[in-house]
Amino acid sequence: LRTLDVRLERHGKNALQVAEWLQGRPEVAKVLYPALPDDAGHAIWKRDFSGASGLFSILLKDADAAGAIRFVDALHHFGIGFSWGGYESLALPCDPKSIRTATKWGGEQQLIRLHIGLEDPADLIADLEQAFRAI
Repeated sequence: LRTLDVRLERHGKNALQVAEWLQGRPEVAKVLYPALPDDAGHAIWKRDFSGASGLFSILLKDADAAGAIRFVDALHHFGIGFSWGGYESLALPCDPKSIRTATKWGGEQQLIRLHIGLEDPADLIADLEQAFRAI
């Protein structure tokens, strides 16, 4: 069991580093990750949790659905798919409007779901940086 908590700690550390970098990107309208201090849900997250996972989302600025798909397709270190608890980094364009039931999704920007794995965050950041050019 000890290896699982070590792995999850690394997921959270890597994800926070990537999420912080993404906050500074001009292509990103918003990073949706409660572990970030300026996230709307941060106070509740901090109250209720002692760590974060590697799963978060970004909203792309000035990208259409085709641009979001090109972005994901251009990634080399990320697989395409949902996170089922694996160790690898994944990316997936999502449309929350079609699946929201409790509340309506109000955003018009393209949403990319990211699962940050155990790879070196510098490699993931370089991969994301080159993929932004595909939008």
